[in-house]
This record gives sequence, C-alpha cells and structure tokens, in this order.
Amino acid sequence: MTGDGIGSTPRAAAGRWEQLFADLEAQLAAGRADEARWDVAELTRAERARVALSDRLRAATGGRLRVVTTGGEAFDGVVLEAAAQWLLLDLGASRRAVVPLAALRAVEGLGPRAAPPAGRLESALGLGHVLRALARDRVVVTVRTDAGTVAGRLDRVGADHLDLILETPAGRSVSIPFDALAAVVSR
Repeated sequence: MTGDGIGSTPRAAAGRWEQLFADLEAQLAAGRADEARWDVAELTRAERARVALSDRLRAATGGRLRVVTTGGEAFDGVVLEAAAQWLLLDLGASRRAVVPLAALRAVEGLGPRAAPPAGRLESALGLGHVLRALARDRVVVTVRTDAGTVAGRLDRVGADHLDLILETPAGRSVSIPFDALAAVVSR
C-alpha cells in the first residue's frame, strides 16, 4: 500500500498537502497585507507628527479662517501670508491683522493639507520683519495685547518689542514686548 495512510491514494495525499500549503500561503498573504496596512498607518502618523502649524497655515493661503487669540478675541479673515512666527489676515474693508502664532489659541477652518517646510529665506522673516514694514509705511494700528488695546502709529521695532506713538494721549509712547501681542490690526 502506498500513500500516507490506510485507504489513501497518492493523489488524495497530494491534494491535502496542496490545500495545506495553499492555506498557509493565504494566511501569509493576509499577514503581509495587515503588516502593510499597519506600516502605512504608522508612517502616516509619523509624518503628521512632523507637520508644524505654520506649514498648515501656509497651505491655507487664500482660504478663510477664524482665529482666536489670547484673551479670547477672534478674527475672521482670508489668509494672505503665513510664516513661522506670524499670520497675516485680510479682515475686509482694507483692514489687515498680523497675529503672532504664539498668541493663537484656536484656529477654525484649517484643512488637513500642509505646505512643504519653509525655506531659509522664508524662515528668516520673523515677526519683527513684518512689524518693521508696518512702521516704515507709518501705518496707524490698533495693538491688542493680553493687557488691553492701544491705538497709534508704529514708531520703532526692536528685536523683541515695538514702540507705539499713542493717539490718546497724543504723542505719548508705549513699548510693548512681542510676547504680549495678541494682534496688530491696521485701521
């Protein structure tokens, strides 16, 4: 008698072996597919972990957002520009707001997309750069801080603060650290 048992034929034994190996191959393929899905999910999580808020804000250029700053003040506007330290919103009626990213407490309307990381030149454009441009143009602004609101003309911008010539009382100056800024809004 040949085969692997009583009453079995070589053909029946070969069929069982083929089924066994086919089943093992199917299990292996299913395991590989599960592993590939897990790898993709893990890579997606790792990639998302490297995305900065500024990259998502730059990807939102041209879109409408609502941002909430320190003190709970909200600004609704179209994103004109975004950098590592600041966001520029068009509030309508020729008004613009520069919002330091450090002052953001919430952003509504931000999509899942992210712009590639900023280049060296783009990264170098800090909050001081944009505020110096406003001072150069002698723009009248309302400066919102965590301690209140003051209005006037930007006079000087230092490394970590700005000087504002107040409207009231006229001619007085106040220095405001960047860390206190919630927004600088053109009038």
